[in-house]
Amino acid sequence: MEFSCANCAVTNCDAGDKSYPDFCLTTKLSDQQVEEVIAMYEDEENQKIMFAAAGIEYEFYSKWTRLEETIEFGKRIGAKRIGIATCVGLINETRILNKILTHHGFEVFGVACKVGAIDKTKVGLDPAYKKVGKNACNPIMQAKLLAEAGTDLNIVMGLCVGHDSLFYKYSKTTTTTLVAKDRVLGHNPAAAIYTSCSYYNKLLK
Repeated sequence: MEFSCANCAVTNCDAGDKSYPDFCLTTKLSDQQVEEVIAMYEDEENQKIMFAAAGIEYEFYSKWTRLEETIEFGKRIGAKRIGIATCVGLINETRILNKILTHHGFEVFGVACKVGAIDKTKVGLDPAYKKVGKNACNPIMQAKLLAEAGTDLNIVMGLCVGHDSLFYKYSKTTTTTLVAKDRVLGHNPAAAIYTSCSYYNKLLK
């Protein structure tokens, strides 16, 4: 079995006040690997994003919601036009988000997941999949339309697992996630992890 950070209960890389485990990835990095990545943070766009993210973490740690942090992040990277890649199931929430972002001075352009209204069989899906909806989610088109709209920052609003992967792959600008879809847990997927040793222990059976 190959151990990695997923097996760690030490996280000495965070505070440096403990000893590293034998399998620690930090201790296995060469100086060259570290320096190559540090140099990448000197890229103007990367530096802008890194500075904005770190500043927000420093100033608002455990004080602000993710929505508040997202608004501030947009301002700090100089975004003027925000794109929302939304699930149609969250269209009401997206309308509220649109109102909030507009109130904070952003232009907003949203694209719903079913844009194009493409029948699922047109992309090779089995007709049986229509049981949960006739038309296919269309994350690649969402990304293309947001690129055409000239968005400076894209927000993922509850795209399905995997559909979000395709959106990230084709998004042409900086992208962050506001809502991670979980239909069972009210879009709080971490709850399944927190309760995996108690109420939701079927995950370990």
